[in-house]
Amino acid sequence: MRGGPIERIVVINDLARPMGGASALALLSARAFRQRGHAVTLLAGDMGDDGALAAAGIACVALGQPRLLARPRFEAAMAALWNGAAARMVARWIADNDTPGTIYHLHGWLQILSPAVLHALGPVRDRLVISAHDFFLACPNGAFADLRSGAPCPHAPLSRGCLGAACDRKGPSHKLLRLIRHAIQTHILRGRSAPLILAIHGGMAPLLARGGFDPATIHTLPNPVTPWSATRIAAEDNREVLFVGRLEETKGPDLAAAAAREAEVPLRLVGTGALEPMLRARHPEARFSGRLSPAEIVRLAHKARLLIMPSRYPEPYGLVAMEAARSGLPVILPPTALLADDLVARGAGLAIDPRDTPALSRALRDLAGDDARLRTMSEAAFSATDDLALSPEDWVSGLLDFYAARLAALSVRNGSFQSSRGEGPGGGGVAPPLGPSRLATAVPVITADLAGGTRRSRSRSAR
Repeated sequence: MRGGPIERIVVINDLARPMGGASALALLSARAFRQRGHAVTLLAGDMGDDGALAAAGIACVALGQPRLLARPRFEAAMAALWNGAAARMVARWIADNDTPGTIYHLHGWLQILSPAVLHALGPVRDRLVISAHDFFLACPNGAFADLRSGAPCPHAPLSRGCLGAACDRKGPSHKLLRLIRHAIQTHILRGRSAPLILAIHGGMAPLLARGGFDPATIHTLPNPVTPWSATRIAAEDNREVLFVGRLEETKGPDLAAAAAREAEVPLRLVGTGALEPMLRARHPEARFSGRLSPAEIVRLAHKARLLIMPSRYPEPYGLVAMEAARSGLPVILPPTALLADDLVARGAGLAIDPRDTPALSRALRDLAGDDARLRTMSEAAFSATDDLALSPEDWVSGLLDFYAARLAALSVRNGSFQSSRGEGPGGGGVAPPLGPSRLATAVPVITADLAGGTRRSRSRSAR
């Protein structure tokens, strides 16, 4: 069942230039929508378009503000709680441009835009989709974990246990700021209708539900993955352990370096970050490549034996892990990564606590000395992980299917599209949550098909 056509897609994100996975996906989607003929607008918190978006036919409205980390501490704290300018920018655009067939997709808002944009999006919440790229939508510290120890958190967000937990690695004052911000965000989102939430892994759903979201509004759309190689990398012929990511505490490059040294295996670190000077000083045996282009990463991947993803805190997906696995590189990742069970069950990886240096070094040493086992894991990684990711094309199709379902649900309820300024049945024209049964009738390719591998992330015919 379809409603009226999608008239415009408004992508909302802190950044107009990719500086991480969520921003890269937001920009990837905007470009892909435009290539498919949709009108697209990007609402961004930073300085906006450098000309590339306009050249692609994407309108960009930018707030022109720096990220919170680049501001004085008090100013950053206040802006983190409520960025009034961001709310006014979004509200003004809606008032001037909204139509009944306009879809709004919010990706990232905590680096600049703040929870204020959720308030500004209130009049169009029945046409709002939010991507849960992490857990900040439901958890004050964004991880459902103690960020000091890495232990999973058992508490419901904003419960007495949550309020009293010393789980923030920057201390009590930073935890307090995040609690206040989350309380504001929660108050806004507990309104009369719930937005559609897209989780990047099915394992996120129970945790998002613990945060108070109706499970019927949570749907899974796996991330798009472009493998580093269309054919299996002969990992058993290589020796280097590969790390790709920011050289920051959260990603655990220091844990990888310590284990690699103890195991006496070569480690290649791709990326930059605050830990780089320390790592270079303490681990002169490691090989540092800095930040590389995708083509340069591909070249190094063909020389790698395996990928290590030693994140200290739960990873809701782990894009680099899937890029590696889909290319035939076995992956070592922490048990808290949501992909861990998937990869281990398929024989494509090992789940090891990266803080356990003896266990991690032992695994590295064992895999370094067993070519037959490594090849078996490599073949499993390449051939048995199709269902864990989508191709970019199928991911974009999945997004458009969800948008169409959102509009179709409104059409079914109201009989015709209601403007965000108009009143629908029951006051306000707000649609009920889009549950699985309604999604199944409204979307030709439903979430279960996507997550189950009906649409593959790479054709195997070229093998």
